[in-house]
Amino acid sequence: MHATAGSLALFVFPFVLLLCFLLYWAGARHAYQTRPVAAAGDPDAYDWHFFVPCRDEETVVGTTVSRLRGDFPAGHVWVIDDDSDDATGAIVTAHAEADPYVHLVQRRRPHARTGKGAALNSAYDALDKFLPTDADRSRVIVCVLDADGRLAPDALTTVSGPAGFGDPQTGGVQVTVRMRNADDRTPLPGHGRLRNALARLLVRVQDMEFTVSNTGMQLLRNRTGSAGLGGNGQFTRLAALDRIAAAERRPWQRGALLEDYELGLHMILSGYQVRHIADTWVSQEGLPHLRRLLTQRTRWAQGNLQCVRYAPRVIASRHFRARGVLETLYTFLQPVAHLVSLVVTGVLLGLLLVDEDRAAVLEQTADIWPLPAGLAILSIGPFVLWGPVYRRMRAAGRSRLTGLLWGLALWLYAYHLFPVSARAFVRLLRGRTGWAKTRRNAEPVTAGTAVAIEH
Repeated sequence: MHATAGSLALFVFPFVLLLCFLLYWAGARHAYQTRPVAAAGDPDAYDWHFFVPCRDEETVVGTTVSRLRGDFPAGHVWVIDDDSDDATGAIVTAHAEADPYVHLVQRRRPHARTGKGAALNSAYDALDKFLPTDADRSRVIVCVLDADGRLAPDALTTVSGPAGFGDPQTGGVQVTVRMRNADDRTPLPGHGRLRNALARLLVRVQDMEFTVSNTGMQLLRNRTGSAGLGGNGQFTRLAALDRIAAAERRPWQRGALLEDYELGLHMILSGYQVRHIADTWVSQEGLPHLRRLLTQRTRWAQGNLQCVRYAPRVIASRHFRARGVLETLYTFLQPVAHLVSLVVTGVLLGLLLVDEDRAAVLEQTADIWPLPAGLAILSIGPFVLWGPVYRRMRAAGRSRLTGLLWGLALWLYAYHLFPVSARAFVRLLRGRTGWAKTRRNAEPVTAGTAVAIEH
């Protein structure tokens, strides 16, 4: 009887996962298609401070600082140099000497290179000392950008509106992320046509992932009250950071591999709302190298697993509605679900291989081919259907067939979640939380870029 119950559980589990996925996808798709347009606000009603954490970013930091100062002249730019081995500090120092709105927060080892959260906390401390004691901290907005991040020119106007900081209960706003090099014909200069074609496709599906799939999920989270913050294009109200710091000793947690999402959790737990606004954007470089992508996503999966420890606080919090709790737990457990799916698949294949009647089993499976065919359609279709949505939004000049093929590529791309979840789980069991900096596409390989960050 126990064996029968176990076999039944193995058989039912994939169907349960598929049902959860379909419900979540349907909610995300509906939220995306029915989203209201975010009304504009008045950015002059706020004081803007851009935090740009850097380590060995000499190839991009000068351009980023210049663009921020040119596009948003009223904003202060705080570059956190996390003990770079290259000319990052010197480049920012030159900008700071010529422009009082540019500030260098210099960190040195052994206190440096202890994680992005620690670097952001040092900028938070520097900003606290910089502001006058009578500053209205509810009107001071901090924006965290990657060293290669580029904000849309209308970003501040959009996040200042009623969907963003125009609502005094809003503590954080995340804007949509785009891949700036999605249309780059040669993402790997010096390599052949095939490698460049594969690299183009890899960057394209990352752009699809962020601009439609992830945005749909975030818009669904707006409705459940559980929207998350990202590491690029993250806006936070200083008063909200102060409240988190009072409760947690610091706004960003030391050692967190997903410090952005963790900050969003703390913000909601402290009573503020987090919102995602899809009507403006921040761009960054998509990764054309599969190995770098898998390393990055393993870090994200491991950070997701680390956040599971917040489950009891989320469940008990009066600031999370029931549907927000369910959505957050679903997000927490995604890497676990991927790992269990791998194990279940392996067990089922193993049982089939040792089954003396496997020929009969295969014959019976062939007799019920509509069932696996229907399951395949339900599994693949949601990804494919994002393709035409993406084409209309980001590449209207391309054919409808191209949009469908991009959607099919998004489905294949999603399989990377299984190996990265397994690797993240192994790293967590081994207590490994160190990470080498992900190199920029234009950055040469140097000794400095391979140094791991241990928390």
